[in-house]
Amino acid sequence: MKFLVDAQLPRRLVGILSKVGHEARHTFDLPIGNRTADETISMLADSEGSVVITKDSDFVDSFWLKRSPKKLPLVSTGNIQNNELLALFESNASEIESALTAHNFVELTRTHLTVHA
Repeated sequence: MKFLVDAQLPRRLVGILSKVGHEARHTFDLPIGNRTADETISMLADSEGSVVITKDSDFVDSFWLKRSPKKLPLVSTGNIQNNELLALFESNASEIESALTAHNFVELTRTHLTVHA
């Protein structure tokens, strides 16, 4: 699976995703970096078949209104230390992948993964 990690999430998440067998990059690595507009991120992800990982509710609105990005894991952990967030992704990687294989919108909290219809 290919992932595009949004600006509010740590760049080290790319390494965690790669470690568990996925292709990933961070918005920081795009031509204009973290200043890339959400709409541009969604269009880029959709065109290359990537999944946008974000904390930004604007992507949720875009998903429901435009179905873009096509696949969206939303991180809803509130304030969390980066190491704790990275550990959460690492320990839930297979569950996240399975959910995104069958569904388009999932939400990760500190305690569970919710699949949205």
